[in-house]
Amino acid sequence: MHVGQTLFSQVMDFVPWTSFDRIVRKYGGDVRVRTLRCTEHFRVMAFAQVTYRESLRDIEACLGAQPTKLYGMGLREPVAKSTLADANELRDWRIWFDLATVLIKRARKLYVKDDIGLDLANTVYALDSTTIDLCLSLFPWADFRSTKAAVKMHTLLDLRGNIPSFIHVSDGKMGDAPALDLITPEAGAIYVMDRGYVDFRRLYVIHQAGAFFVTRTKTNMKYHRVYSHPVSDKTTGVGADQSIALDGFYTKQDYPQHLRRVSFCDPKTGKRLVFLTNNFALSAEMIAALYKKRWQVELFFK
Repeated sequence: MHVGQTLFSQVMDFVPWTSFDRIVRKYGGDVRVRTLRCTEHFRVMAFAQVTYRESLRDIEACLGAQPTKLYGMGLREPVAKSTLADANELRDWRIWFDLATVLIKRARKLYVKDDIGLDLANTVYALDSTTIDLCLSLFPWADFRSTKAAVKMHTLLDLRGNIPSFIHVSDGKMGDAPALDLITPEAGAIYVMDRGYVDFRRLYVIHQAGAFFVTRTKTNMKYHRVYSHPVSDKTTGVGADQSIALDGFYTKQDYPQHLRRVSFCDPKTGKRLVFLTNNFALSAEMIAALYKKRWQVELFFK
């Protein structure tokens, strides 16, 4: 007969409860609360996440099936779905935001030296968003389409450990590029993103902060070639490596510096991609390899 800690209890031991209590006091999370304190609320929702519960009724039924084990989970009594629904609706969301921030900071320290498969000392971030469909009648505030509601989750993923360092939830209509305004660029870091984030005014903010970006070019981008860098081995897939300047009255004001354009053909699939970056120090092959790492954020969303 097993007499040690359950797996769930072992996971909960990693939560910084002292910091959590301080956050709860900061926002008055337990003021006039009698039945479901913030610590219990968190444990219930964490249990629902790790056991793939699909509804509040499912959570209630699952916890109620083994009432003798609730004490070992940190719960005083079975949780009614109505109580949980009220807590989810009324409790200050900033409690969970601040707790997530603390947990992310702790987790990133564990993976600061993690190998991402590239010979780079820079911090590499992948930026992307995913749309989460919602029921329009239940979430009328989540503006998206006339017949559908949705929210969009903008995520900045640290590729060392695949840990999100920034998450912003907006309505479904928010574009990708405005999310760059919410991020403070980190000097020396490399931001990898798809061409939905190509906004030269915003990309120039990243450049001025001493950070780097790797993205794809848009088909209608107007530019002229300034210099062609030699490509020694085209068997790697690199077809061209150029320094370019933007044309157009507004675009060249938004980004007055030269950019680097790398044309790459994947040797395995034959797909041709054209990358845009402000990093002139890395090899063209490394630029292509960095963009390939962007797929990690897609796996994170799945």
